[in-house]
Amino acid sequence: MFSFLGNVIWFLMGGVLLALGWFLAGCIMALSIVGLPWARSAFVIAEFALFPFGRTLVRRDVLTGQKDVGTSGWGFVGNVLWFLFAGWLLCIGHIMAALGCFITIIGIPWGWQHLKLAAITLAPIGLTAVTVDEAEKLYGIRN
Repeated sequence: MFSFLGNVIWFLMGGVLLALGWFLAGCIMALSIVGLPWARSAFVIAEFALFPFGRTLVRRDVLTGQKDVGTSGWGFVGNVLWFLFAGWLLCIGHIMAALGCFITIIGIPWGWQHLKLAAITLAPIGLTAVTVDEAEKLYGIRN
């Protein structure tokens, strides 16, 4: 119930604009063949940014049990390039937004979501968003 309420407030207070921005960035990256790996990551971030409460990020190869281009050495190279050209700037932006949310006690949950987004913007290739329950089952964590 709290995840639902948090997602509704997040959506109304700018989450939809954040997700649309990431979606637009992914569309722009997809215009070139070279940008396709980063476009997929931008779409993952857009999906995660739309409703982040009750969700977390996991490596795609752990989820599927299979390696792919994004979880191989090429994914590492892609993440390094992403970090150098955009990741660190995007991370700083989300950290600044988180600090703004942390100013008030009621904004703390939204600040944590910005910190989760900051983490994914550092190296998003090879990650996917799942529910917290799926991640707990995947990694063998029990409540």
